[in-house]
Amino acid sequence: MLSKNIVNFIGCDGEYEASQVVLFGAPFDSTTSYRPGTRFGSQAIRNESYGLETYSPYQKKDLTDYPIFDSGDLELPIGDTVRVLEEIEGRAAVILEDGKLPFMIGGEHLVTLGSVRAAVKKYPDLCLVHFDAHADLRRDYLGVELSHACVLRRCWELVGDDRIFQFGIRSGDREEFLWAEEGHVNMHPFDLEGVSEVAAALSGRPVYFTLDLDVLDPSVFPGTGTPEAGGVFFRELLQAVLSVCRGCRVIGCDVNELCPPFDQSGVSTAVAGKIVREMLLALQY
Repeated sequence: MLSKNIVNFIGCDGEYEASQVVLFGAPFDSTTSYRPGTRFGSQAIRNESYGLETYSPYQKKDLTDYPIFDSGDLELPIGDTVRVLEEIEGRAAVILEDGKLPFMIGGEHLVTLGSVRAAVKKYPDLCLVHFDAHADLRRDYLGVELSHACVLRRCWELVGDDRIFQFGIRSGDREEFLWAEEGHVNMHPFDLEGVSEVAAALSGRPVYFTLDLDVLDPSVFPGTGTPEAGGVFFRELLQAVLSVCRGCRVIGCDVNELCPPFDQSGVSTAVAGKIVREMLLALQY
């Protein structure tokens, strides 16, 4: 059984045995290719969550009405990417084995691979829903296969064709887009249109939901490692997130790529915290 964290996300002080959803942080950004600092994202979200209310007027639900367990941040061996992914996989595997839903807060996007490795072992028919500005489908980045620029390609190697559904994609090299067009993944570029239809089509199938916050326009969310103009806005993202969390059988999820040092105003952290709150509530049945 996991130990409770001393400082938890607001309202998430339930006991492990009673909780359906278990939070944990993955403070890692060693493969970041542009602006580092996402390793501070999970701690910032947790600390700044106390600027939020536990009540969501969007869903008419309150975090205090549900037991949610926050197990804190993993202590990761920064500099050893292979071991980092093993540690993340191990934490997610424990949570899944106990019949609970692992909710990871990154960190850079590569952390998703560790959690997906655990999920696909329990659910061989796993599908992924992916919100992001970037395709993350490169075979390698500067010769490195374990990179945040390659994370969805590594996930594809685990699940295969027609099991990854991408939304909001507006950046990548030519080969990534051509590879997607060959039918390996279902890419919905530029916006979040079609999310509810995909959620309905996946009804009953196990889904891992990974949300890279840079899917948001940088005018809304400047605090990220690789900002990309032309993104969606908060209300659009919120509606799409609720469609996935309510419409799919989500068995694991993550929120990643908040980079607090690049938004000293704290606005990006506040946006991230609110999205985490809404996801936590939408995942309660």
